[in-house]
Amino acid sequence: MTFDFASYLPSLDPTSLTGALELAVIYFLIGQVAALIIGRMFRFLVRHDTEGRVDRMTATFLKRIVQVLLWVFILTLYTKTIPALDKLGTALLASVSIASVVIGLAAQNTLSNLIAGISLVIYRPFRLGDRIQINAPTGLETGIVEDVTLGYTRLKTYDNRRIVLSNSLVSNQIMVNLTSVEPRVMALVPISIGYESDIDRARAIVLDVAAQHPSAEEVVGCPVTLLNASSVDMTLRVWCKDAGEAAGFRNDMLESVKKRFDKEGIEIPFAYQNVVLKGGSDQSPEKDKDRQDQ
Repeated sequence: MTFDFASYLPSLDPTSLTGALELAVIYFLIGQVAALIIGRMFRFLVRHDTEGRVDRMTATFLKRIVQVLLWVFILTLYTKTIPALDKLGTALLASVSIASVVIGLAAQNTLSNLIAGISLVIYRPFRLGDRIQINAPTGLETGIVEDVTLGYTRLKTYDNRRIVLSNSLVSNQIMVNLTSVEPRVMALVPISIGYESDIDRARAIVLDVAAQHPSAEEVVGCPVTLLNASSVDMTLRVWCKDAGEAAGFRNDMLESVKKRFDKEGIEIPFAYQNVVLKGGSDQSPEKDKDRQDQ
């Protein structure tokens, strides 16, 4: 059954090509205005939510879903308005099941991303603005959630990189929400000293240098973590504001501790070898000993 548009606008004849094109323009403009109104309604809702009861990620995702359903409805209504398209839709109705299988197989990745995006919105493991840690194809990444679309999630890292991940990948990965647990990040800085160096004095120097760094929010300690073959290994543990601050703190500490150890006479061990050169049988052991290179 077709929608009798000509009874409301007699000048438009849906059975003619000109009338069908004019109706297509009208329906397109109606869809554009309706989509604009829906977008402004969602923005108004988020802007006036002073108590934070509406999640921005959920509102943005639902806005896109509603806009997609709106255009599907506009297209369906248009096909019902044009008699030729209505007959074509009736003729194709028998092959809908076959077409749906073909489309489902061709767009299974897209559909999986869409369903995964819906699950992310429903279960809300993170929100827009949260800092999460996730195993991406590039390795372990930490970033702020900037956007969740119908198919992809976009993260911004501390070095201003944009990582775009499919929703299915995000939903199937084990992620750590650093915002909901603890916004700070602990920086671990390995420090090695020689066996002849004073451990307590070296630790005091390291803690003093760490306390003076502007990125150090809380100095936890510097315990001995390993007795290595030629060194005593310690690990400095300091809380920093975020991953970017922690990375910069670690680099600064390695340089500052090296300079301070050189000034205070604390040995930083390095690998070396003893090479023994053996001569002929006529040479005495004393001469062989003299050839040793320490």
